[in-house]
Amino acid sequence: MTTRLSPLRIVLIAALLAVVALGAFWALRANGPEGGSPDADAAATIAAGGFSAEQEEAIGQMVRRYILDHPEILPEAIAELQRRQTTEQLAQAGDGITRAFPGAVLGNPDGDTVLVEFSDYACGYCRQSVEDVKALVAANPDLKVVIRELPILSQGSIEAAKMALAAAKQDKFGAFHEAMYAEGRPTDEAIERAARAAGLDMERARADAGSEQVASELEANRTYAEQLQISGTPAWIAGDEVMQGAVGESALRIALYPEDR
Repeated sequence: MTTRLSPLRIVLIAALLAVVALGAFWALRANGPEGGSPDADAAATIAAGGFSAEQEEAIGQMVRRYILDHPEILPEAIAELQRRQTTEQLAQAGDGITRAFPGAVLGNPDGDTVLVEFSDYACGYCRQSVEDVKALVAANPDLKVVIRELPILSQGSIEAAKMALAAAKQDKFGAFHEAMYAEGRPTDEAIERAARAAGLDMERARADAGSEQVASELEANRTYAEQLQISGTPAWIAGDEVMQGAVGESALRIALYPEDR
């Protein structure tokens, strides 16, 4: 006996199976092998629709044949899923993620175009990206760069991040930021030299670095990173994209100004 399904139903079921399969793929990537079985999830979804074993077999064959004939849809579907996932994650993080700790801004503090960078002073790729950010700021007077300190590499990272936020409270964040990266590894001596080079009031800076306000900011940045599945530095929010790594000036510019592509 030949099983016949309406064209509309075929399209709907194919779409459903693609969503289930891709959803399972990303769930496994996010959660590891302890997650549920994709086959079991797909079977449960189909069973809920009341399809017979013969119909399930026909659906599976049609989906497989279509994917083999049009393999280009898979990267397109995955890209779209990633885009939707990023949109959802940014919505979850909320508008606060683009609001800087007072003073922890490069470029135009009142700019309407916002680039967010998660950075760590012990990160060589963050140091490599300093010139990219400077070039973007120089080329775009309306650009506001919100620096979110994410010290994850060492104790020195943490101490440097605290001093950077203390410098922000003295309106000297940019000077410390550049001096700290120029120092290389964030040792106690390097942090001290960078702070003095930035012209900080050291007694006030030490007190601010140990404040609850600074500790709360670092904790908030860790929470944002978890929400966005950021696992390293540098990481960026540019327009509606989240990017990780030293992606370069060009990639950041394209994400910030997609109309100029």
